[in-house]
Amino acid sequence: MSVTRIQPKRRFSFFEWKEIFEYRDLLYFLSLRDIKLRYKQTSLGVVWVILQPLVPAIIFAVLFGNFARLPSDGQPYLLVVFTGLVPWSLFNNIVGRAGVSLVGNANLMSKIYFPRIIIPLAAISSVVVDCMVGMVVLAVLMAIFGTVIGWHLLFAPLFILSAFMMGLGVTLVVSSLNVYSRDFGYAVPFVLQAWNYLTPVVYSSELIPKRWIFLYSLNPTVGLVEGFRWSILGTQSLNSTMLVSMIVGVGVSLASGMMVFQRIERGFADIV
Repeated sequence: MSVTRIQPKRRFSFFEWKEIFEYRDLLYFLSLRDIKLRYKQTSLGVVWVILQPLVPAIIFAVLFGNFARLPSDGQPYLLVVFTGLVPWSLFNNIVGRAGVSLVGNANLMSKIYFPRIIIPLAAISSVVVDCMVGMVVLAVLMAIFGTVIGWHLLFAPLFILSAFMMGLGVTLVVSSLNVYSRDFGYAVPFVLQAWNYLTPVVYSSELIPKRWIFLYSLNPTVGLVEGFRWSILGTQSLNSTMLVSMIVGVGVSLASGMMVFQRIERGFADIV
């Protein structure tokens, strides 16, 4: 007769990925549940995923591209906006949806044992599906505008992966702290909205005065968005400071998220 002993970790370590792999079926079914719930009782289904980034992109392209005449680095403004929305939406939606996932699954956590990180990972699954659909829409727009594909397209998956990892790191911090204080759940939308304005999602970094560009580039999501935009359109707004800031941001957010999550996860079931 085999005995499984469950005990807290004595020191900080990376997640027990082997244990997460053992619970892969639970991760699969929770992910499938979240995806189904997102589109339950909807007539248009996946069309909503297409309209959510496309409609704002068209509106911003008309307002900023045609009326305000903001710089677009010689590219169609609709593509400039959409290439900003794809990585930002991935990061934004991961934090927005998965950040409250632990509280939303309180009943499940209090009944059975499983790696708690499975809950935010399952919540992220629907966001990944949305991102994949957004990439298909982007490919269609590129074909319509006759965008020339260059060698830098090979780096696009790296920036998408960076957006995912940065979002995961921030989510682990937010979802953990939200268990202890619901204020974090209410604060996240406001913080993300302000963060959106500080990130070149619907405008190009060319709009920023040169004397402020270094300080502006310290925002890790600036390199995330401009890097993806460069990989798709070959724009010239990306600089080394943006890249370094993005890499540091990904590393710090992921390490901080793992540390905070592991440090306080043992009390989730008692407090939530």
